Amino acid sequence: MATRERKKLERSLKPHWVWAIAFGSAIGWGAFVLPTDWISQAGPIGVVIGILLGAALMMIIGVSYGFLIEKFPVTGGEFAYAYIGFGRGFAFIAGWFLTLGYICIVALNASALALLAKFLFPDFVRTGNMYTVAGYEVSIIQIAIASLALILFAILNIRGASFSGKTQFVFSIILIIGISLLAVGAIFSEGPSLSNITPAFTPDQTAIASILTILAIAPFAYVGFDNIPQAAEEFEFEPKKAFGLIIWSLLAAGLAYSAMILITASTMPWQNLLAQIQETGSVWGTGDAIESYMGRAGVFIIAAAVCMGIFTGLNGFYISASRLTFAMGRARILPDMFRQLHSKHKTPYVGILFTMAICLIAPWFGREALLWVVDMSSTGVAIAYFFCTATAYKFFRWSDKQQARGYADVVAPGKKLLSLIGMISAIGFLALLLLPWSPASLGTESYIALGVWVLIGIIFYLFNAKRYNSIERKEMNYLILEKEEIN
Repeated sequence: MATRERKKLERSLKPHWVWAIAFGSAIGWGAFVLPTDWISQAGPIGVVIGILLGAALMMIIGVSYGFLIEKFPVTGGEFAYAYIGFGRGFAFIAGWFLTLGYICIVALNASALALLAKFLFPDFVRTGNMYTVAGYEVSIIQIAIASLALILFAILNIRGASFSGKTQFVFSIILIIGISLLAVGAIFSEGPSLSNITPAFTPDQTAIASILTILAIAPFAYVGFDNIPQAAEEFEFEPKKAFGLIIWSLLAAGLAYSAMILITASTMPWQNLLAQIQETGSVWGTGDAIESYMGRAGVFIIAAAVCMGIFTGLNGFYISASRLTFAMGRARILPDMFRQLHSKHKTPYVGILFTMAICLIAPWFGREALLWVVDMSSTGVAIAYFFCTATAYKFFRWSDKQQARGYADVVAPGKKLLSLIGMISAIGFLALLLLPWSPASLGTESYIALGVWVLIGIIFYLFNAKRYNSIERKEMNYLILEKEEIN
């Protein structure tokens, strides 16, 4: 049968490369660009508590990921897990929304590079201003910078997973060194002080509301650790190591976020810092905060660190978006071209080029418009988390007395409880994002963007549903999981 063709990815990724893919993707540019935005929403301690609670919840969700990666070490991640637990229709939903999340973050990392250039070379970047979107000036220089980065990293990813893994690890180490230097500078400089982080929370809302506001964005802040299952088919090590890599990547990401929040808030009384940013119309409040106590040397360090964060985000999510679309193409729910591998480098180059093509549109709409899209990308990530934890929950049994149903053949009450908590957390994230009265509810523009993506997904599904649903179950098991029976 023609559908028996199942192309496989080469095993070339080492453990520390995979850790770097997860850590670097989770940090990205956000730790260096967003601290002042988050502090304005929740206060410094509110952000740190929300971020660390988010890491803890992600670790709980990571238990389900670790189990499923070990049992099904195939590319596709949540797409494959949703198929195992809930069937083809829900698999497409999980895969489609997660593709949205990945592509959005690639686009936003590219725009962050243009934002950095605007901060470092404002006069040059303003050259060729064309129009404004939501109050943000869009210039041809910014578009060129973001587009060049997207094209360059697409080429690097096409060259091979091992090359991407090596560069990701180097970028991640430089990023950690950058944060460490900024922290040392804050400790030994005269200006910064921990007294500047008071009040701990924003005065205009309760501490709980402040923490929940930040907790709601945890799926976005930590999206990247789930890049590990997308690369599972390319591990050159035992899949059981994946859980440890997830935990260590989340721990490192949580500490990195917290460090940058405290460094930024300690430079001067944080409310004064926010007022100063608003008065000057600064495009990068965190950069201003670092410059206030380390001068241009500090700007150079944080610029290098944010470049590494941007590069790790671009690299990591190119990997994940292309592997996810490759898995969906291999299952015949996306067009056949998505399951093609490069003749020389054996990479899913069509998914890489597809991601690049979509993202090249984004710089023309300005950064504010992009933020609307990214705000709702957390929705797609939370949906994927739900399917992963729900599938793991089905696998586990509370005790030997509970009758095994289908493939629920693992007696692990502790893991079943953690997968249940993970399910509830994912539903909680969705509620915080989608309920209008939530302190972290999506804006109108984000709802519109979400609706557009849903509409595009329906069109994709309708064009491919007949072929997708006509394939026999054993055949589909083989295409997605490389085995005819799920056990």
